[in-house]
Amino acid sequence: MPVRPEPARPRVWERFVAIGDSFTEGMVDADPRQDDEYLGWADRVAAALAARNEREGAEFGYANLAIRGRLIDAILQEQLDAALALRPDLVSFSAGGNDVLRPRVSMDAVMDKLEAGVERIRATGADVLLFTAPNVAWAPLVNRVHPRMVEYTAELWAIGQRTGAFVVDIYTMRSLRDPRMWGEDRIHFSSEGHARIAAQALWTLGLPFEVRDWVEPLEEAEPLGRFESLQADREWVASHLRPWIRRRLRGESSGDERHAKRPEVRPVLLASEVDDEA
Repeated sequence: MPVRPEPARPRVWERFVAIGDSFTEGMVDADPRQDDEYLGWADRVAAALAARNEREGAEFGYANLAIRGRLIDAILQEQLDAALALRPDLVSFSAGGNDVLRPRVSMDAVMDKLEAGVERIRATGADVLLFTAPNVAWAPLVNRVHPRMVEYTAELWAIGQRTGAFVVDIYTMRSLRDPRMWGEDRIHFSSEGHARIAAQALWTLGLPFEVRDWVEPLEEAEPLGRFESLQADREWVASHLRPWIRRRLRGESSGDERHAKRPEVRPVLLASEVDDEA
């Protein structure tokens, strides 16, 4: 297990607000309680923070304003002010992923906007949690955007250093370089992937975490044959890539007409409380 230096001082956050796109909304970690709703790493981190605060007799509330498909401009315009109005002391801010997937994008412009957003949050005294891009060099077809992921990650580390933000390094998590950590669309993380990212985030914050082996790869799976691989690629193109391209051509987004799943800071039900309600 990686060695982690102890934080300079214990931190107890009482108001956690998450902003961003589908990654932070939690796709495709299905919420068993509601159709077309997702849990994700942010919900898992919030549950861990709530449990820690309960043990220490501190209050805790969590809001998640993230909406799938949002570009960085929309996140800054629609979510940042709303997040700051909730008076958070911890804000997770993951943005730019959808911009990176566009055929043409100015990475400098994206990162400048992201840094300006982080500076606004930090000016309030709140801590910020940032996320690197994942390493997709191993993934068929998707690996074409790998150079941009590398650039995003390098720039993000610099932003974290300049602003004093926490940086969750998922780029070097080798356990994520496995198709089973991703959904069928090859863009969003599976439930297992989200659980491991949540553990990495909690480790970064200096807190206990449940998935003790989050950096360890899964047991090696039986490799697909050449025909099976080609067939899987064809199905992915038909089921996911072509619909995505059609939405881009029509100026549509998967997040159109959607609203934040947790627009207000509310207490988080712990596992014991969920069992009691059931």
